Amino acid sequence: MTDEERYECLRLDRQICFPLYACSRKITSGYTPYLKPLGITYTQYLVFLVLWEKDGITVGDLCRRLYLDSGTVTPLLKKMEEHGFITRVRCQNDERCVQVHLTDAGMDMREKAKDIPQKIGACVPLDPQESQTLYRLLYKILETEK
Repeated sequence: MTDEERYECLRLDRQICFPLYACSRKITSGYTPYLKPLGITYTQYLVFLVLWEKDGITVGDLCRRLYLDSGTVTPLLKKMEEHGFITRVRCQNDERCVQVHLTDAGMDMREKAKDIPQKIGACVPLDPQESQTLYRLLYKILETEK
């Protein structure tokens, strides 16, 4: 076996992680022109998406929904609170638990952001069936236990 054959598995074009990573970066960067005028980051936008679905969610549930750890989410929430988009309140029955609530400014952001998914969708060169297949496969990866 040659060195080339032995190390074939280390070629960039053999890594499933690379096209996932590169596509994620490409799509995420596509949000910048829409989010920058709103004064929010892509990750803050994701927090808004979750809170617009269910206001008053706990930080732990928010972390699970976004596949992020509390060390990433907590500073993000602090910044959103400083900008007046959310409030954080300790749960009455368990002080270790913190609930996140949208303020009026946070709810108002929904109207400003309502066209973003359609604008981003127009930038993805997949037909609806391909999009659904990709969506299903990506969640299959995300939901598989380690």
